[in-house]
Amino acid sequence: MNGTEGRPLDLFVVGGGINGAGIACDAAGRSLTVGLCEMNDFASATSSASTKLIHGGLRYLEQYEFRLVREALMEREVLLAKAPHLSRPLRFVLPHEPHLRPRWMLRIGLFLYDHLDWHMTLPKSQAVDLLRSKYGVGLNGTFKNGFVYSDGWVDDARLVIVNLKSARNLGALIFARHRCVSARRSADGKLWEIELLAPGGERLRLKARGLVNAAGPWVKHFLDEQTEVRTPKRVRLVKGSHIIVPRLHEGEHAFILQNKDHRIVFVIPYERNYSLIGTTDITVEASEKPVCTPEEIAYLCEIASHYMKKPVLPADVVWTYSGVRPLFDDGDDNPSAVTRDYHLEVDAPEGAAPVLSVFGGKITTYRRLAEHALEDLRKFYPRMGAAWTAERPLVDGELADAPSFDEAFDRFAKGASAVKPGLPADLIRVLARRHGTGIDDLLEDVKTPADLGRHFGGHLYEAEVRYLMREEWAVEPDDVLWRRTKEGLVLTADQRAAFAQWMRELRPNA
Repeated sequence: MNGTEGRPLDLFVVGGGINGAGIACDAAGRSLTVGLCEMNDFASATSSASTKLIHGGLRYLEQYEFRLVREALMEREVLLAKAPHLSRPLRFVLPHEPHLRPRWMLRIGLFLYDHLDWHMTLPKSQAVDLLRSKYGVGLNGTFKNGFVYSDGWVDDARLVIVNLKSARNLGALIFARHRCVSARRSADGKLWEIELLAPGGERLRLKARGLVNAAGPWVKHFLDEQTEVRTPKRVRLVKGSHIIVPRLHEGEHAFILQNKDHRIVFVIPYERNYSLIGTTDITVEASEKPVCTPEEIAYLCEIASHYMKKPVLPADVVWTYSGVRPLFDDGDDNPSAVTRDYHLEVDAPEGAAPVLSVFGGKITTYRRLAEHALEDLRKFYPRMGAAWTAERPLVDGELADAPSFDEAFDRFAKGASAVKPGLPADLIRVLARRHGTGIDDLLEDVKTPADLGRHFGGHLYEAEVRYLMREEWAVEPDDVLWRRTKEGLVLTADQRAAFAQWMRELRPNA
C-alpha cells in the first residue's frame, strides 16, 4: 500500500472537512495517489455547522466581493447536479424594510445576483406583494412588499461524506480519527514524513511528495506545531450559531431577514418539521468547541419574532449548533465584513516538497477551491490529470436526467418506492435523500420494515446504522444522530440514550 510500506503517496491531506475532502477527491481523480486524515469524525467541526446553503452570498455584494459572489453563483448549479439527493433549489423571500436598505439598492443587488452567472437556469428574482403572494405565508402581515430570488440548500455533513466516499472509490486512503502529530520534510527535503496517532494509540508513519493543510480553524496551529513552517498569514475565527424550532410556516420557501445591525438572518425549512434560524457572527480567540449562548438564542429569536407570524421564544428551541468559521484575516474589524473568500498558500523553498495551506473558504466554493489548489500544485506533478469534477456527479448522486433538479429527485424516489413496495413511501423518500443511489446497497436484502432490524425512533433503523458504520466511518452515536442523519431531532432523550447504549455494545463486534 502506498505511503505505509515505504512507497510515498503523491499527496497527503490533513483535515476531513469539506475543503480537505474536496481536494482529496479531485486529486484522486487526476491519477494521484492520495491519503487523508481527520483527527475526529469527518465534518465534525465547521463543515457540519454551516447554514447549509449553496449560495452566492447576496450580502457580500455590499462588500464589493464580486469575484467571490460570481464564482459561488456559478457553482450553485454545478453542486446541485453533483449531489441532487443532498441538495435542492430554494426560493428566498426578502421582506422590504425601507429604513434598513432602500428598494433601489435591493433591486440593483438582485439584478447583479441574477446576471453575474449568465448560465443560470434557476428562476430569476422578482418583486412580490407579500399580502397576496404565497411567499408571504409565515410573515406577520406588517410587511407589504418584498423580493424573491433563488439559491440552494445542501446537507453539509453528508456532502463531506460523499466526497470522501468518491475519493475512496478512486483509490484514496482515508484515515478516520487519526490525528497528524507530526509532518516534517525529510533530510533531503524531497518528501514529507508524516506520523499519525490512531484511535487505539498506535503510531502510523507515511511518506508523501506533497502535503495539504486543510485543518480549518487549526490551519495556522498545524503549520506552527506539526510542520514548523512559518507564515504571516492568519485566520479570523468567527463563531456562527443556529437554532432549530418547530416549523414556523407552510411552504418550501425560506426567508432572509434584515436586522437593524445590518446583519441578515435566515429562516429555512429544515428536516420536514422544523425551521432553522441563523446565523450569528462573533469573533472568538480560540478554536475550542463552540456553543450557542443564551444571548445568541435571544438575538435570533428576537429577529425572527419581528418578522414571523409565530413568535419565537427561547423555550421553543429544540436544538442548537455552533461552528467556528476560519475566515482569511483581511484586517477588517467587523466580523460580518471579513472576506468569505479563500486564500491558498504554497510553501516549497528551493524545490523542496510542497505544503499547500487553505485559509478561509465557504461550502459553496469548495469544488473550485480544490481545483485551484491542484492547479497551484501542478508544477510539482507534471503527470497530473486535467480538471474533471465539474462534469461528474459524486458517488450516490447519479440520478437520471430530468427537466429540473426537483423532478430528478422525485422520479428517483418514486422509482425506489416501486422497487420496495413493502416499505413505507415516506421512509424510502427520507433514505433516498440521505443516500441517493446508495439506497440500493442499503436495502439490498430488505423487503419489509421487519428486515430493517431494530427501530430506534423517527426514520432510524438498525440496517441503516450498520451501513453507516460499515461504509461511512460512523463510530460514535453523534456521528449517526447529528451528522450522517439528523434523526437526533425527532428521537426522545430516552430513545437517544437507548441508541447510544446499543451502539456502544455493538461497536466491539462491528
